[in-house]
Amino acid sequence: MTDITMIEAAAERLKGHARRTPLLSSPFLDEIAGRRVLIKPEALQHTGSFKFRGGWSAVSALDPETRKRGVIAFSSGNHAQGVAYAAKLHGAPAVIIMPADAPRLKIANTKALGAEVITYDRESEDRDEIGARLAEDRGLTLIKPFDNPYVIAGQGTVGLEMAEQAAQEGVEKADVLVCCGGGGLTSGIALALEAKAPGLRARPVEPEGFDDVTRSLTSGRIERNARTSGSLCDAIITPEPGQLTFPIMHRLCGLGVVVPERDCLRAMALAFSRLKVVLEPGGAIALAAALFHPETIEGDAVIAVASGGNVDAELFAKVLEEFGEGS
Repeated sequence: MTDITMIEAAAERLKGHARRTPLLSSPFLDEIAGRRVLIKPEALQHTGSFKFRGGWSAVSALDPETRKRGVIAFSSGNHAQGVAYAAKLHGAPAVIIMPADAPRLKIANTKALGAEVITYDRESEDRDEIGARLAEDRGLTLIKPFDNPYVIAGQGTVGLEMAEQAAQEGVEKADVLVCCGGGGLTSGIALALEAKAPGLRARPVEPEGFDDVTRSLTSGRIERNARTSGSLCDAIITPEPGQLTFPIMHRLCGLGVVVPERDCLRAMALAFSRLKVVLEPGGAIALAAALFHPETIEGDAVIAVASGGNVDAELFAKVLEEFGEGS
C-alpha cells in the first residue's frame, strides 16, 4: 500500500521533471463562493493534467530491463498522455487503450507522444481484460490509472505541494475538493495531507449519475455506477472506486460532493475569465463544488484542485459562448 514514504520518494523522482503548480485565487471567485477559494491548477502540469505525476512515478520506478520492454495503460485520455509522455522521456515504448468516444484532442495528443493507441467500446468491452491480454502477449508492464501504488504516490505529490502552499497562505484548516474518478488523486492527496497538513481534509467531487465514490463512502463498501459513459466529465468516469484507493479514501476522506454537469461548464467559463486557466469539464468539477455548492463545505476557506485542461476546442468555444462570464 502507498504511504507517505512512497509519496516523498516519488517527489524526489519527479524533481526536475514535473511542474510545481501554484495556488491561485481571485476575489471574484471568493465573492461567488462566500469564502476564500484557493485553486491548484494541475491543468498547467505537463500533458495538461496531474496524471503526468503518476505516470512518471510508475514508469521511473520500473527496473531498466522491465521498462525497456514497454508499458501499457488504459485511459480516457489524461492518464494515457501522462504515461505516454513519461515512457517517451524514458525511451520506452507505450501502448494505450482508450475508449472510442474519448475527446479527439486526447487521442491525437496520445498518438503524438509516440504511443500506440488501441480503442475500445466502453459499453460492450472490458478494458481490464484487453489490457491484461495485451500485457501478457507483448510482455508489457500494465500501469493502471489509479489502482497502482506508484501512481497513487505520484498523485500524492500534489498534496505535498498543497500542504506547503496552504501553510504559506495561512490556511491550516479547510476542505480540499478533489476531482475524483477511481480515486488515485484523491487517495494520494489524502495520504499526503494526513502526514503533512492534518487540518486539511480531502473530499471527492463527482458528476451526477457517476457518484460511485460518494455512495461508497456512505455505505462503507464499493458501489458501482449504473452507466460507464454519457458524461462530458469523461476524465473522471470510472465503473467503481479502486481496490487500493477506496480503503484510503474511506479512512481519510470527508463526504463526497455530487455536482450537475452544467455547474462544471459554468466553472470552466469562470476559470478562464478570472484565472486565465483552461479546464475540461471533469477538471473543473471541484471548482464548481466550491463556487456553487457552498452548503456542502465547512470553514472560511476551501481548496479546489483543477485537475485537467484537455478539452476539445469546439466544446470550449461553446462553453464560453453560452456561459460568458460564468453566468
